[in-house]
Amino acid sequence: MAKIVKEISCIVGQYTNAQGENKNRYQRIGSIIETKNGEMLKLDVIPLMDGGFNGWCYIQTPQPKEGQAQPSRQAPRRQDSGFDDMESAVPF
Repeated sequence: MAKIVKEISCIVGQYTNAQGENKNRYQRIGSIIETKNGEMLKLDVIPLMDGGFNGWCYIQTPQPKEGQAQPSRQAPRRQDSGFDDMESAVPF
């Protein structure tokens, strides 16, 4: 199973915060994943920005989303389909 090693993000614009400071706006555009054949880059989006995308990106360690725990590596539980009591022969 592939594992996300790094997140790829870039500056897509600017905004002014409540204190009147100009700040950069970042967007996650992809990730670097570890596969059985080595690391691979997966781009999810190509950013649109004023002046066009210049090709420069930041590589960062993945951070858990707010309010979420680290994802579990356990296999998902199989839910009961409710069809266990059906006969095996199709009536038509």
